[in-house]
Amino acid sequence: MIFTSLLLLLATAAHGQTVYDAAHNVTPIIGTWSSGSQNVVTGSGFATPSQEAFTYPKTTGMSYSFTTDGYYEIARYRMTSNGTVPTCITGVMNWSHGTYVLASNGSIVMTPFGDGYQQIQDPCAAISNFIENYNYTEIYILWNIYQDPVKGYTLQLYQYDGTPLPPQYLISTSPNMLPTQALRNVTKTSTSTTVQNAAVLNANAGERRWEAASVTGLLTVISGLGLASLLL
Repeated sequence: MIFTSLLLLLATAAHGQTVYDAAHNVTPIIGTWSSGSQNVVTGSGFATPSQEAFTYPKTTGMSYSFTTDGYYEIARYRMTSNGTVPTCITGVMNWSHGTYVLASNGSIVMTPFGDGYQQIQDPCAAISNFIENYNYTEIYILWNIYQDPVKGYTLQLYQYDGTPLPPQYLISTSPNMLPTQALRNVTKTSTSTTVQNAAVLNANAGERRWEAASVTGLLTVISGLGLASLLL
């Protein structure tokens, strides 16, 4: 069902019809969205970039915020179990922000400011608790906003391979975000990593962290969707 719908949507985009923009959804994307029990929310209650710190929510989930002038913020919290060692549960807190573009082919490209970070806690790892930079450009090939009869306005994002993220529900039409500028000093990496960093969220249940997806698979998608110019 999901892939059939995606094929139809991609076919529509290929014929030059922009179906996933604010004019073709039940409400604009502007505001703050949150998944599940909506305990994960962007803004000052989640991340403190100046201290590379997090405030842990009551439950896992994700939250995306968008402004009218092209800024975004992402907050994510995930717990991953270990089938072999049930007591080895990995927790990941992830935060980033930057600018976004709603492309004419129905995709969203999110480019970070470069000050994102994530905290990984794994009691069974050699290093059980550490923080690392997270500064990947994320590409979502499709997005849609629909009206859920119980939850109300619902944002559905699709990753580069067509995999849908958990639905997020509109909790505020005013974006709840930290200042839209770099908020911590980060050592610049070599520009040779640009292609690798032009990646999407890889948040499958079995992954230990959020990271860049397969470069080969990504470049195939970029070529097919005509996104290359947005990443230059």
